[in-house]
Amino acid sequence: MANIGFIGLGIMGTPMARHLQNAGHTVITSKFFIPPHKDLVDNGLQIVESPKALAETVDTIILMLPDTPEVEDVLFGENGVSYGLSAGKLVIDMSSISPIATKEFAKKVRATGAEYVDGPVSGGEVGAKNASLSIMAGGSQESFDRALPLFQLMGKNITLVGDCGDGQVTKVANQIIVALTIEAVAEALVFASKAGADPARVRAALMGGFASSRILEVHGERMVKRTFDPGFRISLHQKDLNLALQGAKALGVSLPNTASTQELFNQCAAHGDAGLDHSGLVTALERMANHAVA
Repeated sequence: MANIGFIGLGIMGTPMARHLQNAGHTVITSKFFIPPHKDLVDNGLQIVESPKALAETVDTIILMLPDTPEVEDVLFGENGVSYGLSAGKLVIDMSSISPIATKEFAKKVRATGAEYVDGPVSGGEVGAKNASLSIMAGGSQESFDRALPLFQLMGKNITLVGDCGDGQVTKVANQIIVALTIEAVAEALVFASKAGADPARVRAALMGGFASSRILEVHGERMVKRTFDPGFRISLHQKDLNLALQGAKALGVSLPNTASTQELFNQCAAHGDAGLDHSGLVTALERMANHAVA
């Protein structure tokens, strides 16, 4: 059993940290970030003064933060993690952030003698609670092997994709596919409903054919039932598609359908719906059609 540093005890980080505790590890966090849930404290969570102090205390530090600037600040800001690193320590960033920035962060962390693995996840809050997250890792084989026992406490489908940054590339690719599939399901249901068909029955019929998908199953049901309580918020998917579009620009790649789907998310946000589950993208198409699916 080990002492594990964990910064970012939010909606995703809290159940992930809880799995580590339940396996017998001691989880330690920094007092300057997201206040920990009471059950983590009751289960032995320890709190130190700063990310630097945390890095000095433990050999492995996990980050689960909202976006690239937060990760950069925690690693390299005043009293950041990097100032407490030394040879033999390991930083695991499970946030979903810029692949380009991740490569730079890894280079700086490795310069301290420590190692770096990026391990963004897919599966949302449900996957975090059920320890069934898909984890897409980038790093050396040795560092991945060291992180793997911890990953196995939090996820199921765990893949070393390549070196640092490749995990984040994979997560961006995942978010492109998810967003465009949600958009396709939304288009189909708006079309079917405005044409006079029962969208619930259309969805049931499509579930038995080649159009069947997990997104049609889960998000299509949310569109029909109007259950847009946030699982994965539109604002978070906007952030991920921004990463995709920024990366595409740097690479000279065209992502036209990603751009158009992002515009629909932006329209939702402009109408005050950024806090909806990302299946709420359908509301942008409904406004354009002047017709609600249900």
